[in-house]
Amino acid sequence: MPENKITILYVDDEENNLFSFKATFRIKYQVLTALSGDDALKILEAKPIHVIITDQRMPEMTGVEFLEKVLEKFPDPMRILLTGYADMEAVVDAVNKGKIFHYLAKPWNEEELDLTINRAYEKYLEKVQLKEMNEKLETSNDQLEFLLRQKLLS
Repeated sequence: MPENKITILYVDDEENNLFSFKATFRIKYQVLTALSGDDALKILEAKPIHVIITDQRMPEMTGVEFLEKVLEKFPDPMRILLTGYADMEAVVDAVNKGKIFHYLAKPWNEEELDLTINRAYEKYLEKVQLKEMNEKLETSNDQLEFLLRQKLLS
């Protein structure tokens, strides 16, 4: 797999949706799929993921519950919620608790989902760059503080 491909984890309890998503996007992206939130969490432990797309309505764990768990351990991947129901409460929960990047209705539109994935990845890269810049700034501050202390001691 080329390194520059966006890695997407798609979570849905309906296998047909997983196949359809993979068939649509496997050439453009590196696509990993999971049938449940628990399976998806195992994948997140093993591989770096850029964008997570999850269905809301799943039997053991809803999409929002899954995204809340993701946030605890893996705050970096961008999160997108899909739902086939006009469930405003789930959307509000997703935004507030799962800190989602975007919400889309099912059945998804290929062009809209593709655009959303690319926008989410751009945001992911911005977050990574910001984190790196903050780490560099922290190191510089530590070095300046050390030099200042040395100067004050001499």
